[in-house]
Amino acid sequence: MRKTKVPPPACPLTECMSLLGGAWTPNVVWYLSDGPRRFSELRRDIPAVSAKVLSARLQELEGKGVIARRVMPTSPPSVEYSLTELGQELIPAINAIVGVGLKLKQQPSNERAIKNARRRMRSTG
Repeated sequence: MRKTKVPPPACPLTECMSLLGGAWTPNVVWYLSDGPRRFSELRRDIPAVSAKVLSARLQELEGKGVIARRVMPTSPPSVEYSLTELGQELIPAINAIVGVGLKLKQQPSNERAIKNARRRMRSTG
């Protein structure tokens, strides 16, 4: 039997998760979901991200068709970023992740839960 030389198509889940798994990508999509933002506004929204990483992430997202970059005809020129239609489709996924994150924050830490479970096991055994 001959092996094919054509690579298999990328798994859609892997493709999407590799995009969302990029450093600060969910944060960028989250803040752009409220409308267009300038680079400096995104830096204020996400203070822990460096300018270099944010710039790289914005370029990557633009290359993937998730965000659009618009140069404003001002003096000096300013740049505005917004979600494309494809980027808008990520918002429900980001909202779901935020919802799970809120639930996780409300739960006691896993370490405390494990200690409590061990105590219960010792007292019954």
